[in-house]
Amino acid sequence: MDNLKKNREFILRYFNALSGKDKTRELCEQFTNDEKLLEHIAFFEGAFPKYELFVEEMVTEGNKVVVQARATGVHQGALNGIPPTGKKMDLPFVIRYTIENEMITDMWLIADQMILMEQLGVMPKLTEAPTH
Repeated sequence: MDNLKKNREFILRYFNALSGKDKTRELCEQFTNDEKLLEHIAFFEGAFPKYELFVEEMVTEGNKVVVQARATGVHQGALNGIPPTGKKMDLPFVIRYTIENEMITDMWLIADQMILMEQLGVMPKLTEAPTH
């Protein structure tokens, strides 16, 4: 199996292993040794326990895998000082992983935080662009 396919399948296994489950450090360390990613997962899991992950598109090149995906869950824990709201979130994000020896060694993430704040009800929805 070529490396691109191997990396793609590794990331699919990673998403499937974490989606909808308790994301314990022990589970996550089966896939990554990147402290930044481990901290991010723990932070998000604290606010949205057992959040689910859905891959929408994936591109691989060399030892990099870029994933366009969504995370869904219910806000049940504090998030940057925002107390639990009990509201559902459906958060689009893009993440780039670096993979070495079937381990994620680095990541870069961008998520639509404005949509998240709107979904949690802490920011009004922007329905139309302002006109001058």
